[in-house]
Amino acid sequence: MPDLRVISLEEVAKHNYEGIEKSCWIVISGKVYDVTKFLNEHPGGEEVISQLAGKDATVGFLDVGHSKDAIEMTKEYLIGQLPESEAATTTTAPKTTSTQKKSSSSFFKDFTDIMTSPTWTNFLIPVSMGIVVYVVYKFLFN
Repeated sequence: MPDLRVISLEEVAKHNYEGIEKSCWIVISGKVYDVTKFLNEHPGGEEVISQLAGKDATVGFLDVGHSKDAIEMTKEYLIGQLPESEAATTTTAPKTTSTQKKSSSSFFKDFTDIMTSPTWTNFLIPVSMGIVVYVVYKFLFN
């Protein structure tokens, strides 16, 4: 990979999707991305990214659980990296090992996290409502 341009957080903050240019730069894991042209294409909507414009979006990006294709796609928007002194201060996703995870959480908490994740709730809520409607219909009309 060629040497990346070093861009300060101060410079990134100027590209906060406001003003005349409406440019949108974000930081993910110490790398700077110009995602201005991608905003309209983002499956989650423009506002998801524009809220993080000019800021560190590492936690938001990693928490969503993007696909390998999405992660690969970030390469085309890469424009630079933070200076080492600033990269150390940016937010990163919490790193836990499997032994830490087992000791700090119970099965119930893990199950609750899975069941309340957006992916599961988008599936479970409509299915649950369908079952309730079916049972009420059968009870009232039979």
